[in-house]
Amino acid sequence: MTYVDSGPKIAGTPPAAGGAPSPRRPLPSADGAAPAGNEAARLWAALPRELAIRFKPRVNPLARAILREVQRAVPEYRRPLEGGFGRVITQGVRQSILQCLESVGKPAHAAAPAEAWAAVFRNLGKIEFQEGRSLDCLQTAYRVGGQVAWQHISDFARATGISADALCIGAEATFAYVNEISALSIEGYTAARDRAAGTRVRRRQRLLELLLSDPPPAPGAVAAQAVAAEWVLPAEVAVVALETRPGRAQDPGDLHPDVLTVLDGDRPCLVTGAPQRDLRDLGSLFPGRRAVVGPTVPTADAARSLQWAQRTLRLVQRGVLPDAQLTLCADHLSTLWLLADQFLIRELCAQSLEPFAGLTPKQRARLGETLLVWLQTRGGSAPEIGKRLKVHPQTVRYRMRQLVELFGDRLENPDDRLDLEIALRAEALLDS
Repeated sequence: MTYVDSGPKIAGTPPAAGGAPSPRRPLPSADGAAPAGNEAARLWAALPRELAIRFKPRVNPLARAILREVQRAVPEYRRPLEGGFGRVITQGVRQSILQCLESVGKPAHAAAPAEAWAAVFRNLGKIEFQEGRSLDCLQTAYRVGGQVAWQHISDFARATGISADALCIGAEATFAYVNEISALSIEGYTAARDRAAGTRVRRRQRLLELLLSDPPPAPGAVAAQAVAAEWVLPAEVAVVALETRPGRAQDPGDLHPDVLTVLDGDRPCLVTGAPQRDLRDLGSLFPGRRAVVGPTVPTADAARSLQWAQRTLRLVQRGVLPDAQLTLCADHLSTLWLLADQFLIRELCAQSLEPFAGLTPKQRARLGETLLVWLQTRGGSAPEIGKRLKVHPQTVRYRMRQLVELFGDRLENPDDRLDLEIALRAEALLDS
């Protein structure tokens, strides 16, 4: 029997034309769907049972050949077949061969491989994830194993005079089986990956809670949780306070994976150890949602960075600070300091500006702005102050005479002048 194929040859490969099935079927990708049903079992069932009995003595030589070729083709598997790895891969190869033989000549009652068999290949996928490899190595191993199995089947067919039809069915069954066990390994790999991702998310949420605890926990507790969460503990962090939003917020995909996030609840925020890297495009990541970057602080003080970011956010929302989608605490330190304790600052305003108490609001406003400019210009001239206030110098002189009558020698005392400037600045912010 002569085969003609323009593609690369595998010894004994059946034709891809002339009605015979092609064994070169693509394996499903890591994101692809598993093949429906158990096509391999249906095909094996179409072969005579006696073929499985006659092939049985070839099981061990075939298993050794597959292992040898797999190790040659996949560098990651080139290690002694000892310990857990050796047991798993050897078991997988033997299970593959024996399951196929068990299916020969028997009705395919199940739509998928029996659970005991399936568990082996799901576990291989799980081990690949745990070893830190992609599925490429395992899928290459399955392809190589299928090719080696086909070579042995074709040798067996020539030696025993199996019909061409049976040989083609055997080829199709072999590579359908490779597809099915590959899909099972994808299933195991994906499940292990998803479990690990869920565990890591939970550990990072716990780490975030510890970092933002007030008072802070013991440094050892944070360090241990950082290790468990696979997060390199930085020397300093910055915390970003976000506006709350109804419903569940979506995590923006462009954030660096090392940014710790909590986007829901009553204090949504981000924590980063590399603010220059992670917060460069922050404004575009949360459209329509104000964000405030807190001070960069030692990691143990992360709760304080969040506290100041939240205070700043409230000032933005009240209109005390400019309304912007992204605000940096570092740009408003004097204002934050002035309003850090509103009780004390109101007491200072009441005490320092007590001479204004008998004035009308309009008089108070005019004299207050004139006094503030005079203090800011360090006793500037009437023309200079008038230019700042956009009033005539004579108006400034008139107001200054009133201020001298109200405050007297306090305008000459440096400490009193400082208190007056602080009070006037704070009052303007509080009334805004």
